[in-house]
Formats: sequence, C-alpha cells, structure tokens
Amino acid sequence: MSANARTSFGLAALSVAALAAALWLGPVSVDVFGTDDATRAIVWDIRLPRALTAWIAGAALGLSGAALQGLLRNPLADSGVLGLSGFAALGAVLAFAFGLAALAPAMAVAFALGAAVLVTALGWAARGPASLVLIGVGLSSFAGGLIALALNLAPNPGALADLVNWTLGSVEGRSLEHVALAGALLALGGALIFAAARGLQALTLGEEAAAAIGADLSRTRALVVLGAAACTGGATAVAGVIGFVGIAAPHLVRALAGHDPARLLMPSALAGGALLVVADIAVRLLPTDTELKLGVAAALIGGPVFALIAARLASRGGGA
Repeated sequence: MSANARTSFGLAALSVAALAAALWLGPVSVDVFGTDDATRAIVWDIRLPRALTAWIAGAALGLSGAALQGLLRNPLADSGVLGLSGFAALGAVLAFAFGLAALAPAMAVAFALGAAVLVTALGWAARGPASLVLIGVGLSSFAGGLIALALNLAPNPGALADLVNWTLGSVEGRSLEHVALAGALLALGGALIFAAARGLQALTLGEEAAAAIGADLSRTRALVVLGAAACTGGATAVAGVIGFVGIAAPHLVRALAGHDPARLLMPSALAGGALLVVADIAVRLLPTDTELKLGVAAALIGGPVFALIAARLASRGGGA
C-alpha cells in the first residue's frame, strides 16, 4: 500500500470515528443503540443528518481548496480567492432579503456556478494564475458590493436575523434532504476536479512546461473552477458561510500526502470532512447558553492556521 493510500485510509477511519462520536456526544447523553422513540429521534433524525451535513460540507471545502491551491500554485488559495464563496453568499442573501428563504440553497448554488462560468469565460485566454486571481478578486469585491446593496434595499428586514445566523455558518437542524443536496453537488464537483488531476500534476512543472508536454491548461482551469464552484455552492447552501477549511485542510495533510496536487485531493477532502465534524461536536459540547455557530468555530481554528501558513511563506521569501 502506497503512502498516499495509507494516509487516505487513516483519514477515512478518522472521519468514521468523528461521525460515530457525533452520534454519541451532545448536550443530552443517549444510548446510540437505544430503542425508545426519543432516543431514535435524537440520534437518527437530528444528530446523524447534522453530522453528515458537516462532513460533506467540510469535504467539499477541503477538496475545492486543494484543487484551487494546485491550480493557482498558492497554499493560501481557496474558493474565496476566485469569488465563488462571495457569489454563493450573494445568492443566499438575495433570497433572505427578499422573502425567498426557501430558495436560499438553490440560489447559493446557482450563483456560485454562475461565478464559475464568468471566471472561466473571462480567464479562458489568461496566462498564468495571476490573471485568474485578479479576476476573482474583482468578482469577489463586486459580490460584496451587491450584498451591501441588497441589504440596504431589502423590503423584508425581518429576515435579517435569519440572514445573520446563516452568515455565521451552522448545520443545526439539517435533514437528510440537505445531505442529499450537498452530497450530489460534492459528487459532481469531485468528478470535475478529479478529471483535472493530470493537468494539475503537469502544472507543477510550470505553465510553459505543462503546455509543452501536451497538457490542456484551459480545460484544466475550467474543470477545477467549475468543480470548486459546485463543491462550494453545495457546502454554502447547507451550512452557510464557513471559512478557512479550504485553506487549513490541505495544509494539515500536505506533509503526509506529498506535494503532488493530484495526490492531495482525496486526503484534503477527508481531512476537511473530519475537521468540520469535530468542530461541530465542539460547538455542541461547549457550556454556553446559546450554541456557538459553526462558522465562528471554524474561523477560530482556521484563522491561526492561515496566519501560520502566511508566516511560513514569508520566512521562505513568499514561495508556494
């Protein structure tokens, strides 16, 4: 068994252990194998969908982060860099602000995919990752401006409380329908990203060398950006805005999985899923009157990791 396969197997076992712990642990102690109606409702109708939603959202963010870091050759890249997260948030904000809360998941996905199409179209002839980053930064700023405008013009200010809760990120109260939605989009995004794996490997040689050996760089960019959009849109649709997982997960497993971006994809997805499940267990166990939002916990964990990565890059002169 290769080192990468052992890493993936170990992370898969960690994910299973985290999901099992999520069924056992919580503010109310229950016997997972209990047969009474109350126990079954707590474990199988509340905790299981919540844990699965957290795992799928984390896996989607970890996978998209690893793919974008390989595409842009920058360990600080994630879906926010290309404006995908910003447009997913914009779609949900418009739904909440204009009284269409039931459509928020679908609009988050649609806007993320729309941003991906726009990035791909604008960057089709782009040379090098810097062009894609500049396009993404511009789109992200534009999405931020549109979000502010939507909040100012919202005819339904009563929905702003729901909007605030969503922007803080949470998987509380999720159902198997949310699991199915996020799982389908993770499968779609994952298929696109893994189809680009050979192109990501070629990019480690540099743009010119990759093109010289026959790599289709435009196709690789399109597959990665569209795949990351599907993953990000699905995660945002069911869990709200959760940052830093896409940056932290690949970094945490890079030393174990190696620096080949193709080999890093699966371990990053598994690490992201386990990381978000563990974070959700933590927010449920904290002795607070109001449950800490999952996005806040992820930021508290991921923020220092982001700072450490940036510090290490600076100490190496900014190399990726």
